[in-house]
Amino acid sequence: MQIVSDRGADLSQEQLKGLGVHFVPLKITLEGTTYLGGEDLSSEEFYKLLSNTQAFPTTSQPSPGDFAELYRKLAQIDPEILSIHISSGLSGTVESARLGAAMVPEAKIHLVDTKTLSCPEGWQVEAAAKAVKAGWPLDRILDLLKTIGEKSEGLFTLSDLRYLIHGGRISHLKGLVASLLNIKPVIGVDHESGKYVSLVQEVTLKRAIQKMVDFAGKLYAEGTKFRIQPLHGYNPAAVESVIQSFKQNYDCVFEAITPVAPVLGAHTGPSLVGFAIAPLDIFEPLGG
Repeated sequence: MQIVSDRGADLSQEQLKGLGVHFVPLKITLEGTTYLGGEDLSSEEFYKLLSNTQAFPTTSQPSPGDFAELYRKLAQIDPEILSIHISSGLSGTVESARLGAAMVPEAKIHLVDTKTLSCPEGWQVEAAAKAVKAGWPLDRILDLLKTIGEKSEGLFTLSDLRYLIHGGRISHLKGLVASLLNIKPVIGVDHESGKYVSLVQEVTLKRAIQKMVDFAGKLYAEGTKFRIQPLHGYNPAAVESVIQSFKQNYDCVFEAITPVAPVLGAHTGPSLVGFAIAPLDIFEPLGG
């Protein structure tokens, strides 16, 4: 079985080593130039470009033909493919994958809508790839992905709402009011709809970070040991605050700090800071 995903899944370079995942790129256009996120534009390069322009980037999902081309190529090696993707509530990527799969009847393609994005999506991709290498059957892999999806959360906050407003990820009116009031929202992804949801609000980024960490900790039973993956656009001081807050309050195992992929950062901007969180024990069947 082979694993396919998209560049909405964030994992560190260390995590990606040896997974053998095949990625379909999402496209980013900025000032008339189109890039393939994760292929010809790194996160560092992307946020540098953003800092030097007042223009807003746009993104586009892979076409069904993009998926069909990859599926067809992979089917020549192994026709069984597990294709794991960014939330259908935030992107049409899953539907493109579905249409692409219909164009490749020689492949047996299983689609997973993670109903999330960034590191929580990446964790499902990582788990599937490790499980395949360990020889797990498909039904057991899908059960594990369901558990990870149900028990993991991705939360973020940001000091600059312009990118969310421009990209239509939040109401233009609400976003404008929040900007005028200098509100810093803590945003998550609803498990059912796979859409962004505003959870709490604060008036400073520092207070929003603390509220975000406190909110996440209360989602789980007291004494839970957490797996944490800090993430940010280009906000190193803020992401360090996230780490220190978790260290002071909870028992955690940290993954490497991960930059938010350009295709996601196009809608959130460089000020974003957040994390993925889940009970560490749900990953134990894969060896931790």
